[in-house]
Amino acid sequence: MPRGLMAFFVVCLCAGAAAAADLSSATLVEKGAITYGVAATFAPFEFQKDNKLTGFDIDMIDALGKKLAVEPKAMNMDFKGLIPALQGGRLDIINSAMYINPQRSEQVDFIPYLKIGNEVLVQAGNPSKITGRDNSLCGKTVAVTLGAIEETFAREDDKRCKDAGLAGVTVQTLPTAQDSALSVRQGRADAFFDSTPGAVEMMDNLPGVYAVAGPEFEQSTRIGIATRKGDKATHDAVEAALKEIVADGTYKAIIAKWKLPPTVSLFD
Repeated sequence: MPRGLMAFFVVCLCAGAAAAADLSSATLVEKGAITYGVAATFAPFEFQKDNKLTGFDIDMIDALGKKLAVEPKAMNMDFKGLIPALQGGRLDIINSAMYINPQRSEQVDFIPYLKIGNEVLVQAGNPSKITGRDNSLCGKTVAVTLGAIEETFAREDDKRCKDAGLAGVTVQTLPTAQDSALSVRQGRADAFFDSTPGAVEMMDNLPGVYAVAGPEFEQSTRIGIATRKGDKATHDAVEAALKEIVADGTYKAIIAKWKLPPTVSLFD
């Protein structure tokens, strides 16, 4: 191939790759920015430290923003308000460790980026004698974040217990994961559900306060960035940027920084 033609081919190939992670054809809340919704109460994914947003998802959106040549701008809100805000045009994406399930997939489109498991957490010493996500939860109170996947899990357990002729699960819905943890710590609930990374973070920060009861469950749960249903321009650009940070090692480095197990990666 002539040198000039080869140079033209390389330039075109590079330009095509750059264009893939390009939001110029998307309708954004603010030009030059990607406005994302986050419920910053779910360590280690998103939380506040010294009045600043931090966590895995915050580092990831910063890396994606560089690939997309836009400034990430956060709107921190209650988790239950994230999808309505996206549907109402106040957000470009949701970047908040949102668990992917069929109900949410009917409302938004997802770009999966991690897979994680979940744990049942109890007070240290396990005074309620809970042995996991099993019949030991029947007749107990489980604290969960309102509108989060943990609420779905707890309501499934309530139905399972009742269908078996046992006492149901009292599902205590609270605004944040921290509220659920505090409810267990104060003895107002017997257990709460958290992601495996969240459980590790909780027990590292508060040694001797909580314990894991039983085995990890829902180990293949995927979490994703949400885009408006049918917003192909935003979806494709963010997905392309994600592929770029996987290819250049940034994604793996963020996983390592936040001490997540390598098994969370969706990209082997």
